[in-house]
Amino acid sequence: MKIAFIGGGNMAAALIGGLIKRGVAPADLYAIDINDEARARTAEQFGIATGAAIDATLGRFDAILLAVKPQVLKDVAKALAPHLSAQLVISIAAGIRASDLSRWLDGYARIVRTMPNTPALIGMGVTGLAALPGVDDAAKALASKVLEAVGAAVWFDDEAKIDAVTAISGSGPAYVFYFIEAMQEAARQLGMDEEQGRALAVATFTGAAQLAAQSGEPASVLRQRVTSKGGTTAAALASFDASGVKDAIVRGALAADARAKEMGDELGAG
Repeated sequence: MKIAFIGGGNMAAALIGGLIKRGVAPADLYAIDINDEARARTAEQFGIATGAAIDATLGRFDAILLAVKPQVLKDVAKALAPHLSAQLVISIAAGIRASDLSRWLDGYARIVRTMPNTPALIGMGVTGLAALPGVDDAAKALASKVLEAVGAAVWFDDEAKIDAVTAISGSGPAYVFYFIEAMQEAARQLGMDEEQGRALAVATFTGAAQLAAQSGEPASVLRQRVTSKGGTTAAALASFDASGVKDAIVRGALAADARAKEMGDELGAG
């Protein structure tokens, strides 16, 4: 497969690196970036060809991945439209609906909208994907291969669910970091130094996440197994429940979903 990237940020670099690790030849990858330093850095780091502008070169690629900021995607799409024939367009731009992108591309409809998350930067991300109607299975498989270079890929039939993906996994790493911060603060108040608190909190999250992934059992069951009646864990969870922690997390995710929808309206205007 031959993949071109428009935009050279951290996520694009993670995808390029992941694809090369999975056996894609550097000669089959191409990156466009208007920033001279970023372009040179990409070429040196990965040994791929680069360009400064959107042009007919893109005609030889199977897929074009849009990795630019949402605020500039409309202008990028307008420049890209004349160079599309049968390529699959994959967007990782947060908040931009595929229908709006299609409109900016003069009605071009071979589009997959995705929402990766920041653990993709270390190859442990998860990406939600949704395609416009008419995108065939082969094109979807291609999109999966590209995004699986940085982690797991989860497909949705309804593109509107990508807003929910944003709320759960897109913003989700920040929720985890927030909880880690709280655990580190508790460790500080219990007399630990910063390094000790960080080591315990981060390793606990890493191990618990791996246990949840490998066990296949519901998180509620795993939680109950750690919780002895009248014990320390039960005391902590009772305090969480009294403070409405679980409800607050749910409300936060719902707020993120609502904001994602608002951003779609704002960014898709025009």
